[in-house]
Amino acid sequence: MTATPNPPTDPLLAEALDTFTALLAEATAAGDPEPTAMTVATADAEGRPSARTVLLKAFDARGFVFYTNYESRKGRQLTANPHAALLLLWKTLREQVQVKVEGTVEPVSLAEADAYFASRPRPSQIGAWASLQSQTMPSRETFDQRFAAVEKKFEGLDVPRPPHWSGFRVVPERIEFWYGAKYRLHERHHYERVDGAWTKRLLYP
Repeated sequence: MTATPNPPTDPLLAEALDTFTALLAEATAAGDPEPTAMTVATADAEGRPSARTVLLKAFDARGFVFYTNYESRKGRQLTANPHAALLLLWKTLREQVQVKVEGTVEPVSLAEADAYFASRPRPSQIGAWASLQSQTMPSRETFDQRFAAVEKKFEGLDVPRPPHWSGFRVVPERIEFWYGAKYRLHERHHYERVDGAWTKRLLYP
């Protein structure tokens, strides 16, 4: 996965994205089994938090993108409370490196969602139709039957994107690079958008 072309106008945001791009490439080269895996933390309308791991699928100056079923728990939470925090942890990189992103959330365009869905393996496309994500499932056999039914429905056809399946873009307000060090003497570089302009400062470990 690479950054999509959309160059930032703010030099500090450009610096942060260049740093992220380099670290992601370094983590991939270091053999991280899932370098794009990230924790997504959300909260419902009452502020009760939850978190799960998803895969980062695109990033540029507009934000960081992942895809999901909009009727899932995280989809409903992000619709009700469009704010999220992301955390990528690369254990194989140096003394461990973390990147934290916090910001508002917006849906990706239909064209973006269609293009990404079309790139997915066919079983994943069928699974997006068959899964009632986050809902109670009576048995695994129930899901297998739903999968088989969808597979038969689209036999010989391209699988279209379900209307309830799309992407979210986390528009960053804060980006932090956390570089691990022995004795917990870590190094933290914090970027934050203040009054429309990006700032940079160091944080104590």
